[in-house]
Amino acid sequence: MAVSSLPVDQRVIDIDSRRFSSIEKALVELITNSDDSYSRIEAEELPTDGKVLITYERHQSGALLTVTDHAEGMWFERIRSVLSYGGAHSQLAKGVAGGRGYFGRGLKQAIYGLGHGWIESIYNGVYSRFDLFRGESGEYLFDDWDKGREVKDTDYGRLDIPVGGNGTRVTIVVENPLTNIPYFSSLIKTITNNIYIRDILGRRHVEIANVNPTARMEAAVVLRYEEPEFQMLLGPDELVSFGFQGKSYEYEITLKKATNKELVLRGNERTNGLLVISGTAVLDCQFFQFENQLGTEYLYGTVKCPSLSQMLAQGMPIISDERDGLNMKDPFVMAFSESISKMISSFVKNEQLRLSHFDHASTSKKTTEMIEKVLLKMNEIAVDQLGIVLQPGPGSEYDIKEVLRFSTPFYYRKVSQPFRVTAYVDKLQLSAQDIISFEYDLPDSMDAVPDIDAIVVSELPEDGRIQWEVNGGEIGEKGSIRISCGAYNAAAEIVIAEDASGKGYGHPGTGRHKPAAAGNAVSLFRGYDLRNLNNEMVRAEYSPAERLILINTEAPTVRMYVSGQGHFKDGARLLLAELLLDVITTELARYYVDRTAEKGQPEAYEQVKQDLIRRYGVEVHSILMGE
Repeated sequence: MAVSSLPVDQRVIDIDSRRFSSIEKALVELITNSDDSYSRIEAEELPTDGKVLITYERHQSGALLTVTDHAEGMWFERIRSVLSYGGAHSQLAKGVAGGRGYFGRGLKQAIYGLGHGWIESIYNGVYSRFDLFRGESGEYLFDDWDKGREVKDTDYGRLDIPVGGNGTRVTIVVENPLTNIPYFSSLIKTITNNIYIRDILGRRHVEIANVNPTARMEAAVVLRYEEPEFQMLLGPDELVSFGFQGKSYEYEITLKKATNKELVLRGNERTNGLLVISGTAVLDCQFFQFENQLGTEYLYGTVKCPSLSQMLAQGMPIISDERDGLNMKDPFVMAFSESISKMISSFVKNEQLRLSHFDHASTSKKTTEMIEKVLLKMNEIAVDQLGIVLQPGPGSEYDIKEVLRFSTPFYYRKVSQPFRVTAYVDKLQLSAQDIISFEYDLPDSMDAVPDIDAIVVSELPEDGRIQWEVNGGEIGEKGSIRISCGAYNAAAEIVIAEDASGKGYGHPGTGRHKPAAAGNAVSLFRGYDLRNLNNEMVRAEYSPAERLILINTEAPTVRMYVSGQGHFKDGARLLLAELLLDVITTELARYYVDRTAEKGQPEAYEQVKQDLIRRYGVEVHSILMGE
């Protein structure tokens, strides 16, 4: 046996192997290689069955993957040339439009990236095998078994290749500990929706069989991409031309709008966007000048431009350095992009108009948690640092009968770090002789000081404040403190966590924008909502009746960050920080100044607001930016 090193810098192989170390990318490469081989046979008007047969055997910490085709097959020297390093060796670089995938790098990198494996091929009655593996020192090696040999009848059966025919099987043993090992159903979904083989599934018979650990093969599943119901906007295959350096180039464009289904907007499984196809090569999926903009959420289609692969064959950098799409800085691609953007501009603008008005919008779970953390923080500042305590009662602004309350009903605090629990008593609604009782439901690992059982209202401080210093010594412990006086009561839940904020302002989400109330606690800022206020001039405002911060989806600077599905984009959290800070400081300044002799003086409110922004602005922004 002849064991050799790949004829290339081992460091380059190492970098590419890590880039391609996923089962999905390996299958994309192997399926496209098979399709290219079938395309070359068809170009010679020869018959072919177009089958690509995949088996997947999943184990707890690894997997076995095989991909077989009945296409051209490869002779011994051809396989050796495949092991030469990509770029100029690829079919696409040589001007053969059918060559694609990772441009001559993907096959071996898929094997090395996932673990080890071997290539077996039958060509004109000759069987060849190459094993690809890592040496003891990490070098990238292959064993060519010296030469090919005459094919045996057992070879056809073992490789599932028709007797007398040609074909290739690639086997990969997935042993890379960093590789995700998906379940069979997840793998089917991932491959079926992959943009780079979606068109192949329409013209080839691609099937995948699940092999369980007992080596029993289940029924094979034929892979098919299911296109959503659509309205045709442009095309199909409308012929368009554009100019570049005095010459005219043509492409065909099809643009559709999904009518009953939300599309996936990102990743290799995205279902919106324009598939850019050259020959049989899928080079990209995007919306060019309208990429990631409002108005494209329900649009999809194809652009077929043979000139792209022709330019690539002439050495032009049509593809990005990372080989993950078109190189948008290349002059030819720029001219191509400008032409397509003009073609779809009116349709995108119509969609922008249709999708730009929402009665409500939603935020992601992560953003919701961040905003709730800001509100809890500012509510605590309002009470503990500014002394702003709501005095609800009959005829008041909030009309809520509150006698006893905690500064927050939920204390989510860091282990072994003391914190304060604060309760407030509205002494005006009680008599001086009333007795306030305290109940503690705390584990042995949690202390609350002072340990008082009861107190007379007349003995309370003037502001009615009661404080405990609490310290929890075990992660996951829970407890509560309850205060009561006659028919009135309030409670605070305490949870000790490892990952809580050091200052303890975190609060788990409730599934809605409004944290659930506990006891009779009242917060100045109860929650938030992204709502259409039917006014483009106001970006955000406070609703006293609801105690909500309302962010106006009709305001242009807010609307531009709301997707076509009504989701506020996480990338615009900085805008949310500005809006929340503006509304919160405005309300805090109003409450603060209204207790002074400067009530009603505009400059006093503005001065206090700016002081609050300076004091708390950085913290609010830090929370919303995830710092």
